[in-house]
Amino acid sequence: MHDILSATHWRDVLDIVVVAALIYRVLTLFRGTRAVQITIGLGVLAGAAILARALQLTSLSWLLDRFWSFWVVALIVVFQPELRRALGWIGQGSLLQRLTGAAERAQVVDEVARAADSLAARRIGALIVLERATGLRQYAELGVALDALVSADLLTSLFLPYSPLHDGAVIVLGGRVVAAGCFLPLSRNMQIGRALGTRHRAALGIAEDTDAIALVVSEETGRLSLAVSGRIEIAADADAVRRRLDDLLGVAASRAHRAAGLGALRRRWSRQPAVAPGGDGPGGASRG
Repeated sequence: MHDILSATHWRDVLDIVVVAALIYRVLTLFRGTRAVQITIGLGVLAGAAILARALQLTSLSWLLDRFWSFWVVALIVVFQPELRRALGWIGQGSLLQRLTGAAERAQVVDEVARAADSLAARRIGALIVLERATGLRQYAELGVALDALVSADLLTSLFLPYSPLHDGAVIVLGGRVVAAGCFLPLSRNMQIGRALGTRHRAALGIAEDTDAIALVVSEETGRLSLAVSGRIEIAADADAVRRRLDDLLGVAASRAHRAAGLGALRRRWSRQPAVAPGGDGPGGASRG
């Protein structure tokens, strides 16, 4: 044991930690998707190949060997949605998020949360998609093109029952609403309960294919949900939606810094001595 520890270099420990982190991240990306069942199927095929060689089953061994000869191409085709999500996660980072403007994102979060609160109170169904690192232009092109600043009034009006665009999704890129009435891919996850409607399935679909955040307002119950990384998260109210969006979009730190700055400014102002009426200034004598 002592010999093993003495022969271990810090680079070996770093190598193990990096590989373990990558494996863990891949497993979290694949969790709840078709990739889990496909991986199990590939494991069964690998076990069958080993067993066929051990039992000297010539025909079966030949078929399985031909399969493994093009397994790289097959994996790319089969795992295409998961690989796209993984590459999008690699390109996404806190540094990139900070460069896009925390103030603009904070304004978008506030307006989206206000709209969600208004829509949920009236039980008006809605689906709002917020872009992150992965581009959503291909989905925006399927809807009606818009170019307007994000506001709660605009988002609410788009989903009113008499609006011709209320059935589709609204896509937000940066600080602007770029499209409404968009059609999104439905989730392929077979583990989704039947209680979820088309809006929730569309929200999960876009969250599975991209790193976007999809906000859903249930038409039946007024319940608020967020679809992130292929999973549905239930939000208790609009404030919970705001807090979660702050975390996902990197706005929470910006709000904390801004609040701290305002607090320091107020404390500094409160320490300023008051100026007497008609005085020359702080501590000055009155004119007479």
